[in-house]
Amino acid sequence: MKKSQILILGLVITLVIFALATVAGRYFSLESSFFPDSFITHTVMLVLSVAVIFGLKKYVPFRIVLPRFKTIWKPALFGILSAIIVNILLTVITRMAGGNIEAHPLMAASTPLQTFLFIFIYASIAEELLLRGFLQNVLSPLHDQGIRFFKVRLSLPVILSAVVFGLIHLILLTAGAGGLLLVRIVIFTTVLGLFAGYYQEKYNNFSYAVIVHMAGNLMGLVSALIS
Repeated sequence: MKKSQILILGLVITLVIFALATVAGRYFSLESSFFPDSFITHTVMLVLSVAVIFGLKKYVPFRIVLPRFKTIWKPALFGILSAIIVNILLTVITRMAGGNIEAHPLMAASTPLQTFLFIFIYASIAEELLLRGFLQNVLSPLHDQGIRFFKVRLSLPVILSAVVFGLIHLILLTAGAGGLLLVRIVIFTTVLGLFAGYYQEKYNNFSYAVIVHMAGNLMGLVSALIS
């Protein structure tokens, strides 16, 4: 398969899965006060992502193994730091622009337990399966293209999966998120996606993408627990 075909295939499948998951979450409900509508969205995303990863395993070099403990701390640290630094900078800019600091609509509507189960754990796994597990891996033939940032090389698959990861969060506009909050979320998730993709590629192990994602959500979890 040509590289251009791989690029189109990967992006189209990713967007179709995201669209189906979003529609499912919008029009179907478990009618439960415990399970949020996002649970349906992320379940559909997870199931379809696993299906295409294994259905297209000839083109998707997915690998997951238990990471070595001594290699976990750095990806986790960068995930946490990206959350802190990006959000502080964007909060300052928002204040200077005269805007209000909004809470993430999903977290604002969730209890601490729901935040832990459905955002910190479940959403992290489901979103990473689609963006890093499938998209970044299916784009791996494009690995020879990329950019160098200081001493770190970011390949095209890492960059594209991060950008798509950021852009799909624009869907929060339909949940009532304001423009400045959307900008914060898109920038933060794109930066987080770069770290998640970089470490998955570095260790050839999907586990590191999930570790970075969960670390990036840690501050939100802590905030929910102490509020």
